[in-house]
Amino acid sequence: PSQSDRFTMPDLHSIVEKQKAGARFVVSAPMLGVDLITFDRLATTWAEHGGPGFVVDGIPFRKVINGQFLIQRVTLKRTETA
Repeated sequence: PSQSDRFTMPDLHSIVEKQKAGARFVVSAPMLGVDLITFDRLATTWAEHGGPGFVVDGIPFRKVINGQFLIQRVTLKRTETA
């Protein structure tokens, strides 16, 4: 993982831990304290492979920044294990 992945994982882990199995919840760049480019990279990876204790549920919300569509927030679904 990159340095930015390690930086956000404790915050992300605490958000995921608070959710019950099967719960849907939203995560955004500001919640993790990262910029949109970093969040877009993370969310793209989660959409393709899932994350620690969750899967992407639904279509990510994107925002146009300098002509690029970047993922700004994403709905996740808590899995049985983290």
